[in-house]
Amino acid sequence: MTPASPILLYARPGIVVTADRFTVGSTTWQVADITHLHTSRGPHDRLAVRAVAATAVVIAGVGVVLGFAGGLERLTARAYLALGAVVLLPLLLAAVGDRWRPPPYELWGWYRGVEVLLFSSDDERQFGQVSRAVRRAREGVRYGGWGDPPAADLWRPGR
Repeated sequence: MTPASPILLYARPGIVVTADRFTVGSTTWQVADITHLHTSRGPHDRLAVRAVAATAVVIAGVGVVLGFAGGLERLTARAYLALGAVVLLPLLLAAVGDRWRPPPYELWGWYRGVEVLLFSSDDERQFGQVSRAVRRAREGVRYGGWGDPPAADLWRPGR
């Protein structure tokens, strides 16, 4: 009699979720030791954050220089509208940056008493599949395995 093969819940290159193990790359966790699963979004892209910050600083600097030089009194209505539009540039950069390089989705959990980042991906579909597979594996551990429920024999027709 051969030993039962583990129940495979998700498998893609570099990511494997079975009923008893969760493997990402070269790191493997025992599903029974993972608790307190939760998801979050990671940090924003550093390049986008720096672009927004630099733009905001430059715009604020131009505003301060114009204020001290007395240039604000001589501006026309069109110039004020243009300055108002330029002030919105950091918001536009932030929106484009989040669209271009969105923050990654992260799956966190406690493993043997330590909170660890289990999985991170910027692909929402892949993240959803992996996190559902890990949650299903946790439910299998919590409810005693993947065998048929005790009453299943009562409902099977005789052949």
